[in-house]
Amino acid sequence: MGNLAVQYRAGDTNATDNQIRPQLNIKNNGSSVVNLSELKVRYYFSKDGGQDMSSWIDWAQIGGNNINRTFTDTYVELSFTNAAGAIQAGGQTGDVQLRMSKNDWTNFNEANDYSFDPTKTSYTNWNHITLYQNGTLVWGIEP
Repeated sequence: MGNLAVQYRAGDTNATDNQIRPQLNIKNNGSSVVNLSELKVRYYFSKDGGQDMSSWIDWAQIGGNNINRTFTDTYVELSFTNAAGAIQAGGQTGDVQLRMSKNDWTNFNEANDYSFDPTKTSYTNWNHITLYQNGTLVWGIEP
């Protein structure tokens, strides 16, 4: 793949509670600057029911207000505003701490979720989260 990679750590290793808390970091291993507004990240999970979802950015080095979140039935997609800036060559976004729940706060079962891995408690390259640049898959393996 290209010069970009997504790192992941489980912000919550409990697979059966009422929140999903992936923490992400995008690394630019290339030699040119990448505008974050060109990128979209997909974290795949199962809603375990038909409830609507809510999400929050608990903390992000690039600013939580610069990150948009959109849900489908199988993933949450993070996109970035122009104000999020760029990742310098050899740089990274730093922490993006995402938290999601069902609107009725019922529990999930993350045990078989594609992107969830409770063994990853420090940032590790994780190809079960996908990254798209201008609509083209540049990191990860779609389920």
